[in-house]
Amino acid sequence: GPALEAILGKAEAAKWGGKTVAIKIQRPDVAASAALDMYLIRRTAMWLSKFRGGDLVSIADTFGMQLFGELDYVREAKNCERFRELYGGWEDVVVPQACTSLTRKKVLIMEWVEGTKGPWMGSDGIEMVRIGLRCSTDQLLRTGLFHADPHRGNLLRTPKGHLAVIDYGMMADIPESDRYGLIGLVLGLKNKDIALATENLLSLGFLEDTTQVDILVPRLRKAIKNSTGGTNKASDVSFSKLQMELDDISRDNLLKFKIPPYITIIIRSLTILEGFALSVDPNFRLIRGAYPYILKQLLSPEGLEQTPKALDKLLVRLLTVNGEKKEIEWGRLRQLLQLAETASKSYDPSKDNDDDKGSVSRKTVDLFLKFMTSKTGLFMKEPLVHELAEAIDGMASIGESNLLRMSRGIIRPLPGGNGPVNKKRMVEIRAVIEVLQSALSVDDDADKKGHDRLELFRGLAQELLLILNDPSQRELVKPILEEVTSVTQMVAVEVLEIRSSRAIRGVLGLVEAR
Repeated sequence: GPALEAILGKAEAAKWGGKTVAIKIQRPDVAASAALDMYLIRRTAMWLSKFRGGDLVSIADTFGMQLFGELDYVREAKNCERFRELYGGWEDVVVPQACTSLTRKKVLIMEWVEGTKGPWMGSDGIEMVRIGLRCSTDQLLRTGLFHADPHRGNLLRTPKGHLAVIDYGMMADIPESDRYGLIGLVLGLKNKDIALATENLLSLGFLEDTTQVDILVPRLRKAIKNSTGGTNKASDVSFSKLQMELDDISRDNLLKFKIPPYITIIIRSLTILEGFALSVDPNFRLIRGAYPYILKQLLSPEGLEQTPKALDKLLVRLLTVNGEKKEIEWGRLRQLLQLAETASKSYDPSKDNDDDKGSVSRKTVDLFLKFMTSKTGLFMKEPLVHELAEAIDGMASIGESNLLRMSRGIIRPLPGGNGPVNKKRMVEIRAVIEVLQSALSVDDDADKKGHDRLELFRGLAQELLLILNDPSQRELVKPILEEVTSVTQMVAVEVLEIRSSRAIRGVLGLVEAR
């Protein structure tokens, strides 16, 4: 925090080669003082471990690594350059350039950035929090280079209204498997998917004894509920409360439960950011504000040449039955789409929506289409084709059955028609379609929904025509159009195969022809 920063060394402005630079010189004897402090902290952690669980020694060691990392200014300069490479190109984020050639272990030189420290009130403050939240979410989901100390002393609002990050002493590299495993754990607990929650509890290192899963999972679900103030809505999670709830569980010596050190780093960082946000707006909810970024990065990751293995594994586990890639979990897909719609419509937790509802609705549908036709959603193509073909055959069979009944047997279906109907699958697919239709309903007034939906379809059709008439835009959507065409052709072929196979079996008497 700011106090620790002042103890270790304070940055001052200076002129160097005609430019203003920041020079930070480490205070004398800081390393010796830090070593003594860590010795005492670690001994205390060892003593407390005799009376409570939680692997306090590992947490103390992680803190020690972070602390001594801050004492190495060469390491900090390298962290700055890594962060600059990842986020220096963002139009609303400023990352100073480190003078690595002049930096030494106890002397740091970097570009000076003009700006004001927070908290910033009003719309300026909200905008700074939104930028910081988007950047932190991207670190957690995409790059893994995590800024572990985003307090107000390390963040500036520049004269142009950009967010400047100026301190890189406390950074952490979070492995890809752990980042997506943490999301899988939260989703497993929230959706009461015990198998998914257990799988990630073990892989992340929260639990060593598998026989205690039945005890731990209900307690973790209760901890998440308590951290929401009892609403049990993920959007209401308070990270400061969650940290206290997890700490209470880890105190229990009967449970072999421990909070992995990197989880402590993530929660601490989000708690700092949450406190920062609440000082700007007491009604701000961090998770609610992060929803659009999380969903977009999960379903349509940007800046990656290929889908990370850990993300692919998580999505397969979430969106196919038993994670076998054979059947789609339509209920789970519907939940994600509903979440995407809700998230987009309430992007700013302070209710300062910039997008009109129609635009947001199109984004929801666009996200769904992009995911289903992207490399990330490629694993769903085969089961999607099979289940759409089955659904189309089922709808046709329902129509043929009704026609047969209404004509009293006079009008009979063609060979292979009037087959069995998978009613459960029909209901699930219909529910997903209803969510997409809901995304295209931009007004709560029932009398206006039909008109508004028609207007939106007209708007989408106009946008499609503009895209098709613009060569550059046509090239961008070409892969999506090719995939849609491919899926449509494959569905048509499979429907024909289903009906042909049924007709042949009926002719040969292998099954009773209807």
